[in-house]
Amino acid sequence: MVEIRSVHKKFGSLEVLRGIDLSVRPGEVTVVLGPSGSGKSTLLRTINHLEKVDQGWISVDGTLVGYRRDGNKLYELREREVLRQRTKIGFVFQNFHLFPHLTVLENITEAPVSALGRPRKAAVAAAEKLLERVGLLDKATAYPAQLSGGQQQRV
Repeated sequence: MVEIRSVHKKFGSLEVLRGIDLSVRPGEVTVVLGPSGSGKSTLLRTINHLEKVDQGWISVDGTLVGYRRDGNKLYELREREVLRQRTKIGFVFQNFHLFPHLTVLENITEAPVSALGRPRKAAVAAAEKLLERVGLLDKATAYPAQLSGGQQQRV
């Protein structure tokens, strides 16, 4: 599902990622663990091409992320193509920043409706199933300030 091969990333003279190799198969749970400043967040950000790699490559579900291959050379995709790829890769960041003026259900349906053009009715039905799956269906009309941190993260 996720393949990371020989990934390097520098910020100035500080090399944060040094030849990272990682494979995560469908259904696997993987933990990235390390001290503060060891590159965990940078690695995760490279998976969605929020950070560009200096060397190596990353693929998700068999598709290169942020690049196309022509022979042995990689060429960076245009931002529009990268944005399209990002619609298929989900992340929950440490600071999940829900929209405080929207209910739980509205927060969940905003991206599928606005970014993916899904019909609102279908997005609501999918969101309700997801909320039921994580035990939060009863919080669908609540606002983020009314939720615990763990509940906000599940949203």
